[in-house]
Amino acid sequence: MSEEKLYAVKNDEGEWSDDSGAFYPEKKNGMGFIFTMFSDRDEATGWAERNTNGGHVVTLIEEPEKVVLSEKQAEIVEKARVNDIPATYISARTDEYNGEESLLINAYVNGYTVAKEKKYNVKVPHTKEAWYYQSGDTDLLTICPADKELRGKFTESEIEHYGLQDCEKEEVTDDDD
Repeated sequence: MSEEKLYAVKNDEGEWSDDSGAFYPEKKNGMGFIFTMFSDRDEATGWAERNTNGGHVVTLIEEPEKVVLSEKQAEIVEKARVNDIPATYISARTDEYNGEESLLINAYVNGYTVAKEKKYNVKVPHTKEAWYYQSGDTDLLTICPADKELRGKFTESEIEHYGLQDCEKEEVTDDDD
């Protein structure tokens, strides 16, 4: 985000001033219109005092980029929103030394999106054309034939949880879903 600021003149009714000093709502006749912007606050203030009746200077800012979080991180941010002391809640659940705490505080303030995790089909070792799959929402793994419809899809953390790191894996693309 750049440090440059832009200024405009607005009245108490929320209408913006154009280059003639007249005020208009954001949309005039269903269409947007061009309002006067200034790169110097003093210039905007002087113009508002000379050319408008009751206009005041406002600072236009860029909307900050949303932070990309994992589902687990997003859950922490959402629980912090309903906590009495959100920063303390986030701090207690993250490691300040790896930058996660700052990332989640930034997400809390500026918003976030949840990253879609890569998923993989995992080949069972020492079996012919068989793959692991998850049985529903349980923690059970079952062997199934190489039928694509029956293959399970695992995230990296699930592969680690089930101890399948050394197994052959195949990334699942959106086309395979």
